[in-house]
Amino acid sequence: MQQTDRDPAATAQPRPATAPTGLSPSRAGDFMTCPLLYRLRVIDKLPEPPSPAATRGTLVHAVLERLFDSPAEERTPQRAVDLLRPQWERLLGERPQLAELFDLPGQDEDAAATALARWLADAEKLVGQWFRLEDPTRLHPVERELYVETALESGLLLRGYIDRVDVAPSGEVRLVDYKTGRAPSRDFEGKAMFQMKFYALVVWRWKGVVPKRLQLVYLGGGGDVVTYDPDEADLIAVERKLEALWATISRAVATGEFPATRNRLCDWCDHQASCPEFGGTPPPYPLPIHVTLPEQG
Repeated sequence: MQQTDRDPAATAQPRPATAPTGLSPSRAGDFMTCPLLYRLRVIDKLPEPPSPAATRGTLVHAVLERLFDSPAEERTPQRAVDLLRPQWERLLGERPQLAELFDLPGQDEDAAATALARWLADAEKLVGQWFRLEDPTRLHPVERELYVETALESGLLLRGYIDRVDVAPSGEVRLVDYKTGRAPSRDFEGKAMFQMKFYALVVWRWKGVVPKRLQLVYLGGGGDVVTYDPDEADLIAVERKLEALWATISRAVATGEFPATRNRLCDWCDHQASCPEFGGTPPPYPLPIHVTLPEQG
């Protein structure tokens, strides 16, 4: 898994500041939401503590990925449930700090075990919701957790991980992403689909194939599946938007000007102590930093 986008855990200390080398959907979304958040994550690399919600999402993704290791007839709800505990143990082995989510100071072992059991039960509900939205016995992914990367003609590097790639017998490609939250309202569907259009652009420029369908599978709330069928005009528009965004990021990197932007996600931000909007102060900016601007067509 890509640590910058998937990993809810963080290192104990900030890593040395570095210039950004390209864009992923998550980091593009960070800058569009709040430039300062982008800076603190990408350039300053401030650590972020693991959260139960993000870690649960990582666990559910892992279970759905591993389920397809089994033959179609064995991809049952019970098989998926049986994968939860082993996948959690695997995550703990890779990132022992995740144990801190349930082993809180002053909390006895019984309370920690109860909190973990409740958390796993919530993950089980999300997995069960997936079976009501898709039938894995009829799905035959050609790729799972596929890392994709391509450089545009301008030189801008795009990268990311696609949860699932399906290819029909006719050759049509479907890109699928799992979301453990609720489906957005119609007003925010376009913003949510931006990630999938990003992936579609990468696949198109990488393989020369425009995906037939983009699909977001929401497991939270009542569950929902949101789809979109892109065309080349859509992807060209996304490409232009990303190149303009990278030019803006490059100017911000050169000047150190990353304004904080208040938004509805601020209440869940781990960096309020470094944010002027909350009385905090960002760390000193590590100038000079240089990035490569896209060529202008």
